Amino acid sequence: MMEGGLGMLGTLIPIILMFVIFYFLLIRPQQKRQKQIQEMQDALEKGDAIVTIGGLHGTVHALDEGTVVITAKDGTKLTYDRSSIKEVKNKS
Repeated sequence: MMEGGLGMLGTLIPIILMFVIFYFLLIRPQQKRQKQIQEMQDALEKGDAIVTIGGLHGTVHALDEGTVVITAKDGTKLTYDRSSIKEVKNKS
């Protein structure tokens, strides 16, 4: 009777261990990176030099709740979602 319970536990331990390793190697670092990106996007200010996900380099001209108006090098003003900002090159 005990032997059957031990066998079941023996097969579950590797699966549980695999999920724990998966969590620490993949899920947790991704959550940390997502949190850093969200903090960076929330801290945007007028005058910051930024890069969008599409590779557009520009300067923040105006900010709204969910959008950012970016001034490109040639003076063109473009409106993007805040979530499309990939990187802040330098703070104003």
